[in-house]
Amino acid sequence: MAQALPLPWSPWSRSGVKALVTAGLFVTTLWNLRCFLNPFKGSREDSKHMEPLVVLVWEWPSKQVPNVSGDVCRELYSITGCQLTTERQLLHQADVVVFPHVRLHPGQDRLPKERPPGQNWVWVSLESPSNSRALAGWNKTFNWVMTYRQDSDIFIPYGKLVPNRSATVNIPAKTNLVSWVISNYHRTQKRAEVYKNLSRYLHVNVYGRANNKPLCKDCLLPTTSKSRFYLAFENSIHRDYITEKLWRNSLLAGTVPVVLGPPRANYEQFVPADSFIHVDDFGSLEELATFLKTMNSSRYQQFFAWQRRFSVKLYTDWRERICTICTAYPHLPRGHLYPNLQSWFNS
Repeated sequence: MAQALPLPWSPWSRSGVKALVTAGLFVTTLWNLRCFLNPFKGSREDSKHMEPLVVLVWEWPSKQVPNVSGDVCRELYSITGCQLTTERQLLHQADVVVFPHVRLHPGQDRLPKERPPGQNWVWVSLESPSNSRALAGWNKTFNWVMTYRQDSDIFIPYGKLVPNRSATVNIPAKTNLVSWVISNYHRTQKRAEVYKNLSRYLHVNVYGRANNKPLCKDCLLPTTSKSRFYLAFENSIHRDYITEKLWRNSLLAGTVPVVLGPPRANYEQFVPADSFIHVDDFGSLEELATFLKTMNSSRYQQFFAWQRRFSVKLYTDWRERICTICTAYPHLPRGHLYPNLQSWFNS
């Protein structure tokens, strides 16, 4: 009788299964060992992504430096993953360093001596180009700009309208026609010329240091709210330069702003067309004065229709403005330097 030949080896035999299990355990052990000894790049990036973004403010924009310890962005403004600091010894840990223009001086002696790889520097200003000096000294220095301009890398307006659900209109009682609060009066400014000529045709109640009638912080809104109209005249005329004169002194106070600043179309990018009066709407200041003096109650109330849909939000805390860097960070360009800061800001 012929001897049976052994069957070919099968992976499903007992010995085959045992061999597969052993081989699998060996491969798994090698993989785990590799990951332990040399974690792959993705893990490092994921770990870095999970850490808070460290934003170092080199010098605080205002004279009074607030408390930025703890998780202020989350606690105050519901912005997570954002750590603010003013401690310069954390320079090499910072992802972003903020440099307010009001604290910069010609020359770079006040800046860090070196910039860690991958760190981004932000130039910050709420002033207009007319009031910003020595811009030429900061060419090829900053990665991002943070200003009131809508085309900034990080946009920080003085205020904005936010939707509300009240559907009500609140117009404070009025006791006079026009008011204006002015601290720095210079005859060469356009607003000074316009005021001088407008006041020939109507009376303007002028407050502020320039008229020796300073208003305390809590006195400003109750004072301007008593006027039917407020002269929201900017100190210089530049694109998007629309300051608290419109947002706080006028709209929040419950008075109709008469604006002097960028063209009407620019204002309409921020507020409804029927919420303000533009000086340029009239052929002369005499026509403007007549329009203000002869406006009836029904027409006047139409200027407040925006209140049925919106409320005014002011940006007054620099912590909130700087926290927005963390919100914008994932979408900001990398590896970019502004070659000519003055040219950009004056454009």
